[in-house]
Amino acid sequence: MSYNAPVKDMMFVLKELAGLDQVAQLPGCEDATEETVEAVLTENAKFTGEVVAPLNWTGDVEAATWNNGVVTTAKGFKDAFKQFTEAGWQGLQHPTEFGGQGLPKAVATPCMEMVNGANLSFALCPLLTDGAIEALLVAGSQEQKETYIPKMISGEWTGTMNLTEPQAGSDLALVRTKAVPQDDGSFRIFGQKIYITYGEHDMADNIVHLVLARTPNAPEGVKGISLFIVPKFLVNADGSLGKRNDVFCASIEHKLGIKASPTAVLLYGDNKGDVGEGAIGYLIGEENKGLQYMFVMMNAARFQVGVQGIGVAERAYQKAVQYAKDRVQSRPVDGSANEAVAIIHHPDVKRMLLSMRSQVEAARAMACVAGAAYDAAHFHPDEAARKQNQAVYEFLVPLVKGWSTEMSIDVASTGVQVHGGMGFIEETGAAQYYRDAKILTIYEGTTAIQANDLVGRKTSRDGGAVAKALAAEMARTVAQLNESGSAHAKAVAARLDAARAALLDTVDYVVNNLKSNPNAVFAGSVPYLKLAGATVAGWQMARALLVAEGKIKAGETDSFYSDKILTARFFADHVLSTVPGLRDSVVGGADAVTEMAVANF
Repeated sequence: MSYNAPVKDMMFVLKELAGLDQVAQLPGCEDATEETVEAVLTENAKFTGEVVAPLNWTGDVEAATWNNGVVTTAKGFKDAFKQFTEAGWQGLQHPTEFGGQGLPKAVATPCMEMVNGANLSFALCPLLTDGAIEALLVAGSQEQKETYIPKMISGEWTGTMNLTEPQAGSDLALVRTKAVPQDDGSFRIFGQKIYITYGEHDMADNIVHLVLARTPNAPEGVKGISLFIVPKFLVNADGSLGKRNDVFCASIEHKLGIKASPTAVLLYGDNKGDVGEGAIGYLIGEENKGLQYMFVMMNAARFQVGVQGIGVAERAYQKAVQYAKDRVQSRPVDGSANEAVAIIHHPDVKRMLLSMRSQVEAARAMACVAGAAYDAAHFHPDEAARKQNQAVYEFLVPLVKGWSTEMSIDVASTGVQVHGGMGFIEETGAAQYYRDAKILTIYEGTTAIQANDLVGRKTSRDGGAVAKALAAEMARTVAQLNESGSAHAKAVAARLDAARAALLDTVDYVVNNLKSNPNAVFAGSVPYLKLAGATVAGWQMARALLVAEGKIKAGETDSFYSDKILTARFFADHVLSTVPGLRDSVVGGADAVTEMAVANF
């Protein structure tokens, strides 16, 4: 099945919810006019639909292969990546001074969704490269920026993030890779890194690894970690490629999903290159501040992984709709036809499809609004406005990552259900989205890690100030819904107001109990994340309903707007309605968790 990017909904979200006109007024974002953005999204939709999407199924079947340290990507990937970078998509949101297009993150966000909806495995390579570019922009020296960023934007080189080791999963305090200083200012890197996405491949001439390692006298724990550039091939003074560095791919993983994305085990310092024993690396920034720098890359990646969830969920929804329109089975329950009809006419199938659609549209809106907050945080001329938007963006990142990826599994699973028995058959294609989506709740920090971040850094640290400020904005939306007077608006207002109250109750519980009873609070951290994500996403759908009603009152007859109203109503009745229950599980549901003895499991 082909992938048709939902450009119309993306433009609606950007214009009506993310405030594209305001983003375009920010210094440096002036090119993001409505006409330009629509042209960019339309072209991206064409490219992803025609070039990238056809490789999704074949890549799942053929996958990437490893042979004696050499990784060959799935058929068609190399050429598609060349076309992707030559068309400028890798540099969409990166500075023009290094060869990028300099468009805002709000505009880049739907483009991220498109490439991930088209082909999740393919999209992972530019995703990691984006993160490496952002880390170097923040912490790299001018020489490092000029050496590596233009080549990564052009697609000649790609980037990776090397954190995890066999003994250190998400606990980076346990990182043991060594970085031994050399007389010329470089370092020799020794160690093993696992789960390195596109750590080895054949799509670019060089791979720029960003590696966490410890210098000899570094303190223990996370305070003793430094960040290094370790290129696959050393770079000569004139920018040409030099000797093969001492970093080699020992194997790639055989995975449940994203099979066309090579997940590498990398060995540093195994004396297999042309530089002697120890991979040559270059310190980024200051020693022992590597985790601080890497978090720049991780935050960028976490946001993009959330958008990955939106993309694969949209793809699963499209496939389910097409199947439901084609599959003829059973007569209607209301007796409106005497013969079997397409299953899309059956109420429960319509319910499943609306569940899929409403969650995808809500997550898309939340991500684009978060992207606009990022742009204001970086480009707004007023310092206070920058700080306020930065706080909002940071609060939203774990929601975009955590809620959207959990949503993607639910939506992909529902897609299999719509297909019935055929969904369980690999050849149908629905199962791939389910398998691919599962990794999204795990890598770049599991849902629990996102939830712990939401509890500790994003809620307790400021006493819940950002969450409460968002709740105050929701209250204004509730008032507008009630003023509208329509039955749908009033129904959504009631659901949103109940969810808003539940959010405030939960925030107060987290803030008031974290120090005195941390186990109880963290026992409910994931339900809190799901609560906050559903509430913020539902708020965006409520805002969309108001816009759609206004368009219809102004004379618009496009069914897009009446459909948006019904989709928002469904989300309110079926997703926002669960939020008070999630509050109860956070505020009063920890006793069994805290009292159960570990030995009794």
